Amino acid sequence: EDIPYRVKFRMKHNDGSWVWIEGSGRVIERDAETGSPIRLCGTHQDITERVQVELKQKEHYEKLQLLLENINGISWELDLLEGTFTYVSPSAERILGYPIESWVNMDSWVSMVLPEDREYASNFCRIETIAGRDHNFEYRMRKKNGAVIWVLDIVTVVKDDSNQPIKLAGFILDNSQQKKAEKALRQNEKDQRAILAAIPDLMFVLDAEGRYINIWANDPQKLAASEELLLGHTVSEILDVNSSEQVMAALQEADETGHSSGQVINLITLEGNLWFELSTSLKDRDSLPHQFIMLARDITKRKHNEERLKLAASVFTHAREGIFITDIEGKILEVNNAFTQITGYSRAEVRGENPRILKSGRQDPEFYKNMWRRLNEKGFWTGEIWNQHKNGELFSEQLTITSVLNVDDKKQHYVALFTDITEQKDHQQQLENIIHFDALTNLPNRLLLTDRLNQAMVQAQRRNSIVAIAFLDLDDFKVINDKYGHSVGDQLLTTLAGRMQKTLREGDTIARLGGDEFVIVLTDLIDAEASIPWLTRLLDETVKSINIEFLTFHISASIGVTFYPQAGEIEAEQLLRQADQAMYQAKLEGKKRYHIFDADEDRNVRGRHEDIKHIRHALENNEFVLYYQPKVNMRSGEIIGVEALIRWQHPQRGLLSPYHFLPLIENHPLSIELGEWVIDRALCQMEEWHSVGLDLEVSINISALQLQQSNFTTRLFDRLADSPDIKPGNLVLEVLETSALEDILHVSQVIQSCSEKGIKFALDDFGTGYSSLTYLKRLPVAQLKIDQTFVLDMLDDPENLAILEGILGLGKAFHHQIIAEGVETIEHGEMLLHLGNELAQGYAIAHPLPAADLPHWIQVWQPDPLWSTSRTISRGDIPLLFASTEHRAWIRTIEEWFNGERAIPPTMNHYQCRFGQWLHNEGQARYAKQSAFQAIEKLHEEVHVIAAELCQ
Repeated sequence: EDIPYRVKFRMKHNDGSWVWIEGSGRVIERDAETGSPIRLCGTHQDITERVQVELKQKEHYEKLQLLLENINGISWELDLLEGTFTYVSPSAERILGYPIESWVNMDSWVSMVLPEDREYASNFCRIETIAGRDHNFEYRMRKKNGAVIWVLDIVTVVKDDSNQPIKLAGFILDNSQQKKAEKALRQNEKDQRAILAAIPDLMFVLDAEGRYINIWANDPQKLAASEELLLGHTVSEILDVNSSEQVMAALQEADETGHSSGQVINLITLEGNLWFELSTSLKDRDSLPHQFIMLARDITKRKHNEERLKLAASVFTHAREGIFITDIEGKILEVNNAFTQITGYSRAEVRGENPRILKSGRQDPEFYKNMWRRLNEKGFWTGEIWNQHKNGELFSEQLTITSVLNVDDKKQHYVALFTDITEQKDHQQQLENIIHFDALTNLPNRLLLTDRLNQAMVQAQRRNSIVAIAFLDLDDFKVINDKYGHSVGDQLLTTLAGRMQKTLREGDTIARLGGDEFVIVLTDLIDAEASIPWLTRLLDETVKSINIEFLTFHISASIGVTFYPQAGEIEAEQLLRQADQAMYQAKLEGKKRYHIFDADEDRNVRGRHEDIKHIRHALENNEFVLYYQPKVNMRSGEIIGVEALIRWQHPQRGLLSPYHFLPLIENHPLSIELGEWVIDRALCQMEEWHSVGLDLEVSINISALQLQQSNFTTRLFDRLADSPDIKPGNLVLEVLETSALEDILHVSQVIQSCSEKGIKFALDDFGTGYSSLTYLKRLPVAQLKIDQTFVLDMLDDPENLAILEGILGLGKAFHHQIIAEGVETIEHGEMLLHLGNELAQGYAIAHPLPAADLPHWIQVWQPDPLWSTSRTISRGDIPLLFASTEHRAWIRTIEEWFNGERAIPPTMNHYQCRFGQWLHNEGQARYAKQSAFQAIEKLHEEVHVIAAELCQ
C-alpha cells in the first residue's frame, strides 16, 4: 500500500544491551511486473526511554487496576457531551453485583439508585459549572441481590482549556457502616436526651467554688433564675444565705466522700416557693480541679403532704366529729377526743373492742347486712344510725365509714366519722310535724293529704275499688269567728275535727286545708253509693251542739264529693278541685247537704277559650312588658339581683298584674309560649344592661308545664349561646314548689343539667307546697324563696312566725340561700334580720320597676338605718321573739273587740295569756336575773290592768 508504515522492534547495542527502535517510512519503488515494493525510504529512532516509561506506566496501571478491583469503592467517569460512562472500575460488579456493561448512561445508573433518593442523587449533574473542589453526595443504591447500601459519591468536574466542563469523575464508597454508626450515635444521643427528659430533677454541674458550669432543667420555671443569669455565677450570688450554705456543705461532703444527699433547701423560683432535696456526686476524682454533678429534686408536694399529715393528725385530735379507726376485723385501733365526749367511753375502754358495743338495738340485722354489703361494694357507707351512750342513753348520729386501702389495693383499715345529730333529729321531727300536720287540729295537712290520696288512688286501681274525695266547708263559720274571736273559733274547729275523725275508719283520712275547710278520703268502697252513709254521719256530727266557754254553738257543713277512678286520666289536685266545686254547689243549693260532682257541669269552657284568644292576641301585639323587682341584702344594702315580673299593658284596662291572666292559661300550651317570651325578653334586657356596665342576677319564673317540656334545656342553652355576653350564673330560674314536686325526677334532671352550665334554680313560694325533707334533699336548688303570706303575718301571728322560723332552719340545714318575699314594712325587715335572714324583696325595698327606671334606683338605694344595726337573735332567745309576737296578737284581739269585730274580749288575766305563760315559765328561768326582765314583767301587768279598765 502506498501509505506510511510504523514498526517497533529491539536491536542489540554495541555495548551488549538491547534498545528499543521505532522505524517509520514508505515504499518509494515497486517491481513493474509484480508491484511488490523493492525500495523503501524511512528513519529509525531510539525509543528505549519512552518504552521504559510506558512499561512503568503499564505497571502502575495494572497496580491501579488491582487496587480498584479490591478497594471498597467504585471509580467512574462520565462524558458530559455524550452523557455516557466512559469508565467504571471493575470493583463496581463486586460491590453492586451488576456487570460493568450495565453502566451505560445516566438512566442506567439512576435505575440502581433507591427511588426515594434518585432526585437528590442526580443533583451532581447540576454542579458541572463549578470547578476546583469536590462535591459529596450521600444516597442509597440497591444491589442486584436486593440489598440496600448507603454510598458516599465524591464527584469532581473536569474542564478543558477553555474552562468548559467536559466530564465528571467520581468515586463511590460503601458508606453503610458509617451510616449505621451515625444512626447508632444519633440513637444514643436520643436515648441520652430521653433519659435526661425523664429525670424530673434539676441537674447542675458545679465547680468547687459553687459556680454554675452547666444546667439541665426539664422545667426551667423551677430554677432560681434564668439559665443565662445562673451560668458563670456562684450559688452565693444567686441563692439566699441559708440555701447557698446548704449547697456548699453538699459540695464539701461530696468532695470528701464522693457523694452527698439529704440536704433540703427552700427557694423562691420562677414558679413560686419550692422545696428541693439535693443529691451530689463528684464528677471525676482524677480530674482537677474537681467538678460536681448535683441533682435537685422538687419535693414541694412531699413537704405539703407532710404538712397535711401533721394537719390531719391535729384534725383527728381536735375535730368536733367523733372518729375511730378499726382493723379489717373491726377491732377499734384508735379514737379521738370527740369520740369519748359523744359516747362516754374512754380511749382505753374501747381499744381492741368492736364498735358493736355502741349498738342501740333500734336497727335490725338486715340494716347492718346492707351496710356491710354497700361498704364492700363501694368502699364507703354513709347514713344515719342510732347508737347507745355508755350511760344507756340513745343518740342519733350521722355516720360515714370508709375503707382504707394499701398500695396493693387491699383493705387495711376502716375509718369512721360520726356526728351526734340527736338534737337535729328532734328538730327535724318537729319540722316534719309542722310540714305534715295542721298545727291547730293535729290533722294531716294538705301535704300529707296529697300523699295519702295518691296512695289511695294507686290502691284503688290495684284492688278495683272506689275512692271518695269529700270537700267539707263549715257554713257561716266566719260569723262565729268574727263575733266570738279566733280563740273560740279555734276551739270549735278542734272539737269538730276530733268528732269527725272518730266517725271514720282506720284507713280513711281527714285533713284540714286551712280555715274551716276539711277534706275526707274514703277508701276501699264497693261503689259510689257506699260513701253515702259516711257522708251522712259527717253531716250529723257537724250539726251537733258544741259548748265553749259557757256558750253553745250549732253549726252545719256543706260537702262536695267526687270519685276515683274516672273515665279519663286525672290527678289528685284535679280531684280536689272537683270536690271543691261540688262543695260550692252544695252551698248554692241551701247548705247542710252534700253534692256529688257532675262532670257535665264542668265542661263549659267557652269563656276560657275567649280569654285565651285575648291573651294570644296580646302576645302577638307585644302588649306584655317585664317589670323588675330588686332583691337586696337588707343589712349591707347590697343589691343581689332582680326578679322579672310580667305585666299586661292592656289597651283598655291599663297595666294588669299576672293574677288577671296567668291563671286563665294554666296548663295550656299558650303558657309555654308566654314563658318563652319572658325568657327571651329578660335575656335581651340583660344584654342591654351589660352594654352599659350593669351585670345583674335576674330571676325568671318558670311554669310547671314549661319546665316539663322535653326540649326545655335545649331551647334555653341555644338562647344563651346566642347571648355570649350573658354570664349563665346571672340567670336564676324560679319554679313553684308545687310544680317542682309534680315530677321531681324530671325536675331534678333539668336542674342538674342547668347547674352544669352555671344556671341557678330557686324554689318559689316555699312553704306553701307539699314538700318533705326527702323531696327537698332531692332538689338541687340554690335558693329558697319564702312565700310572702308567712312574712306578711309574722309580726302578729305566732303560728306564721313559727312556720317561718322552721323554714329558715330547714333552708340553712340544706345550705340554701334564702330570700324572703313580702317585706312590706321596716318592721318586717327587722324581724327577718332578728331571725338571721338578710336577703329579701318587697314593697318596703322597692315596687316592681320598668327596666328603664332600675339604673337610677340602684344609684339612690340605701337600706333603712334600723336594718343596718339590727342584730341576729341567738337561738336561745328565739322563744322571746315568739312571746312578743303572741303579745301583739293579744293586743290585736282587744282592738278587734273595741271595733265590734269580736263578741267577747280576750282573757285579762296576765298569767293566762300566752305571753304571760312564757314570762312566768321559760322567761323566768332564762332572764330572771336581768333587770330589764323585771321591768318587762311590771309593764306586762300594767298593760293587762289598762286593758281590763278599757274593757270595763
